[in-house]
Amino acid sequence: MANRRVVIDPITRIEGHLRIEVEVDENNIVQKAYSSSTLWRGIELILKGRDPRDAGLMAQRICGVCTYSHYKAAVEAVENTLGVEPPYNAKLVRSLLNESLYMHDHVVHFYHLHGLDWVDVVSALSADPAKASELAFRYTDFPIATGSDELKAVQQKVKGFVEKGQLGPFANAYWGNRTYRFSPEQNLIALSHYLKALEVQRIAAQMFALFGAKQPHPQSLVVGGVTCVRDILNPSRLAEWKTKYETVRDFIDRAYYADIVMAAEAYGGEKSVLGGVGVKNFLCADAFLLNRTEHLFQSGYIKNGDITKVYDIDEMKIEEDVTHAWYKGEKPLQPYEGVTEPDYTGFVDGDTVNGKAKVINGEDKYSWVKAPRYDKEAMEVGPLACLLVNYGRGNEKVQKAVSDFLKRTGLPVEALFTTLGRTAARMLQTKLIADNAIETFNSLVENIKTDDSTYTRFEIDPEKEYKGRFIGEAPRGTLSHWVRIKEGVIENYQAVVPTTWNAGPMDANGKVGPYEASLVGLKLEDPAKPLEVLRVIHSFDPCMSCSVHVMDMKGTRISEFKVAPQSSSAAC
Repeated sequence: MANRRVVIDPITRIEGHLRIEVEVDENNIVQKAYSSSTLWRGIELILKGRDPRDAGLMAQRICGVCTYSHYKAAVEAVENTLGVEPPYNAKLVRSLLNESLYMHDHVVHFYHLHGLDWVDVVSALSADPAKASELAFRYTDFPIATGSDELKAVQQKVKGFVEKGQLGPFANAYWGNRTYRFSPEQNLIALSHYLKALEVQRIAAQMFALFGAKQPHPQSLVVGGVTCVRDILNPSRLAEWKTKYETVRDFIDRAYYADIVMAAEAYGGEKSVLGGVGVKNFLCADAFLLNRTEHLFQSGYIKNGDITKVYDIDEMKIEEDVTHAWYKGEKPLQPYEGVTEPDYTGFVDGDTVNGKAKVINGEDKYSWVKAPRYDKEAMEVGPLACLLVNYGRGNEKVQKAVSDFLKRTGLPVEALFTTLGRTAARMLQTKLIADNAIETFNSLVENIKTDDSTYTRFEIDPEKEYKGRFIGEAPRGTLSHWVRIKEGVIENYQAVVPTTWNAGPMDANGKVGPYEASLVGLKLEDPAKPLEVLRVIHSFDPCMSCSVHVMDMKGTRISEFKVAPQSSSAAC
């Protein structure tokens, strides 16, 4: 019996447009997988010829979610290029903004994007609120939003949606799939936290905006420093940040952590979440300045899942391959020399479990995402990579957080190398940031008592050529921006971003990226309702770039927009 093709397009509950195709055998086990970013836009080439001081405001438009990540990356890439050292206060403010971003982003990801892969909302409607309220104490001593009256109100609210036929964000899911493992009461607890997280994420966004001016698309960073001078020198603004921080941290401790403990208990025997790590090379960068000498996380990479050996990164070994990406190019290029010239070839006619449709030709080009490689090898980046590398580095904070969680759940270290482990790692990274962001805050408060500098003056010599980069972390993993300046303007700009590392297609050597590798061997309960695929892919938190065309399943062109077509490989 020939393999059957399953097409999920678009993958929802992500940023941007992602298409996943898998081939399953007669036992519904995935034999091949393809990841394709189907929409495209041209930030990198738009930056050519621009004033380097404008790079941050333009590069943050790469993404509509982690706008700050690209803003900060572009500003610091230009600073590195020009040899500009921003003041200590500016570095601390940037770190505070990054910590605020993560606390917002990861909460939103689990509850409002990934959570419904674990939580069966329909099942929650049959739960006993009193039993659920009592059960919540199994996962934390101080549960939040789980009083029996609160849970009953949540249940009635969702029942009202169902009775009116208006499920809203809960519509069109694969409710009842047998790989859901929460009991009705556990589902009700998580559903209550889903709704509570809507309130908490608003507070987290406000926390960010106190020093960022806006969220998203902040405005307080410039090459050389920050502009939120009056905010960081205002005691009431500092106190407001701390108050909001404590509210968000409380939710992370009493809801997010507890719900992942609950998931570990319920899904510890669910085979579809006990795989999902096909590429066992992991890479991460320094992140979160706590004081003058210490980052919360340190850079490095590990190979073949061996956390006993952590290697230092040689940035010149980073390259991007376009063999199966919709760009022209004959060989992998280091980002300083990167070229972004589109070469769209489209899809081919094929058969799927839902009938005839346009499908990916795995022998040809099939994605707008390039294939980054480190020393010719695919690498997974993201919270799991960050924790594994730092655990191997001997980072005491990370080792304690990971060990405490494994002890609390009874899971072995090997469980980290799974879809469940990747989801837990994002929560643990969030908790580590929430627990330590106060040190960054206190460092800032202490320093401004004797030093109010926030900006370093600089000049750009039009007679000189410059080259530099930023390498750091974004919520979805390692992010780097690479820039060359000539005659006072940007000559070349490349962004190698987290989802490009994870979602990239096969390279010239036949090596696949983390998304594709993570799906091979996965067994589907029902190929027509591939919840298992969504659960694995969402665990990476995809963030794809925006672009210029939309197609339906039959390949019919709906509309086309063409505005100075210049491409970008960036998928945030």
